[in-house]
Amino acid sequence: MNDTFLKRIRSSFDLNEYEAKIWMALLSKGVATAGELAEISNVPRSRSYDVLESLEKRGFILMKLGKPIKYLAVSPEEVISRVKKTVLQDASQKALVIDTLKDSEFFDDLDLLFKNGVDHVDPTTISGSLRGRRNIYDQIETMLKSAKKSVVISTTEKGLIRKVDSLKYVLKRLAANGVKIRIVAPMTGESESIAKDLKGIATIKELKGMNSRFVLVDEENLIFMLTDDEKIVDKNDIGVWVNTPFFASSLSSLFENAWNKSR
Repeated sequence: MNDTFLKRIRSSFDLNEYEAKIWMALLSKGVATAGELAEISNVPRSRSYDVLESLEKRGFILMKLGKPIKYLAVSPEEVISRVKKTVLQDASQKALVIDTLKDSEFFDDLDLLFKNGVDHVDPTTISGSLRGRRNIYDQIETMLKSAKKSVVISTTEKGLIRKVDSLKYVLKRLAANGVKIRIVAPMTGESESIAKDLKGIATIKELKGMNSRFVLVDEENLIFMLTDDEKIVDKNDIGVWVNTPFFASSLSSLFENAWNKSR
């Protein structure tokens, strides 16, 4: 039981240290008593019974009938199936709880707190930094949902592929509502194929010399990335979000000039 393997077992199956050690010991034995497992795993015998009960409830082991009481290991394949089923059930239940919050007084109170707070913020100072691609894309999706007139996206080849994968259905809904969507990205074999998925949703061009990563919504809401996604890993990607018509409209004018010249 080296530490690296044990840590991976704990993180993958959401086990504490004693649970991971006892389970590993039982897998290696197949069948064993609580005392034997405590000795093999170096878990205090007084704790082994609680740990075994926890593992039994979660479907990792079975208690064998007879005396002395022994425990049987469940195959890792079956354990993975059971853990996956539990995770999906828990996620579904949590999603239901979150959905019901929107129609509750609790949500109204949260919304009121937010609106009261926003009233004290100078609109020209509304901005924020975003670290990690997941956070960046979450904020982009939030911006897109509020779009009324236009969306401009400037991205890389890899960025285009990611955005089609993550945002296609949001963009499709916007296009159906009459929002004008334009995308600038390098056109290569793969990106040209991906661009076909956006046919009828967005107009896509390759503008020579425009090497940038930003999303502009309604000429006022803007996210721009500070890093080259060819040289950065997802978790270290950095973006800046600003909600300022003055800066955003200036960028929009520059984009319009470049877009029109490419005809």
